Amino acid sequence: MNHQITARGVVKSYGNSPALRGVDFAAARGEVVAITGPSGSGKSTLLHCLAGIVRPDAGSVHLDGQRIDDTSEAHRSRLRRSRFGVLFQFGHLVPELTAAENVAMPLLLAGVRRREAVTAARNWLERFDVADLAGKRPGEVSGGQAQRVAAARALVTEPEVLFADEPTGALDTLASEQVMTQLTRVARSAATTVLLVTHDARTAAYADREVVVRDGTVQGPPPLAGTPGPGAPAALRSTP
Repeated sequence: MNHQITARGVVKSYGNSPALRGVDFAAARGEVVAITGPSGSGKSTLLHCLAGIVRPDAGSVHLDGQRIDDTSEAHRSRLRRSRFGVLFQFGHLVPELTAAENVAMPLLLAGVRRREAVTAARNWLERFDVADLAGKRPGEVSGGQAQRVAAARALVTEPEVLFADEPTGALDTLASEQVMTQLTRVARSAATTVLLVTHDARTAAYADREVVVRDGTVQGPPPLAGTPGPGAPAALRSTP
């Protein structure tokens, strides 16, 4: 199996509180993996270590065989602007900007011309079925719509890996289904690897497989990367 991102023996503590206790993890290119577990289990810390947001105290993280956890913050920040996309629970849209401007922002920061960036932003809003919201600000749309705008922003740079931390945690059931249906559809069409932290079984069911974290460790033998999870909807379980 061609693993795109791996963690080996990752340890992370906050003060005297251990968050991860020697975690191994692997995800294949284009795979959708749900990282689940109870609150405080260490699943978000694992995601943040994989994304280079925090550095592990021990162990290593590799992207396409290259170690990234021991690189500089500037290098890891560049990864998050180019090869990685990040989607958080509350989206973190800029309230003063329209939906199109929010989605265009990562491209503008990367030096793309404004007209090209806005055109790309509108195309990505279309892919998430919220093109009609292009001129609206976050306070003028529903929570589910705002999260689809945030997902479009996370994918507008066409990242290789999307890190999604409780992307439906603040949404009701219908909005959650809409966000996950669009997110997995778009990610699969782009062959984007998705690492999804969630405590919700219905959200986890959209993944190819599930990795359970409890008390800072992965529970049970790690499943083979690329093996669809039994709860994944049939239409969403086949990768390109």
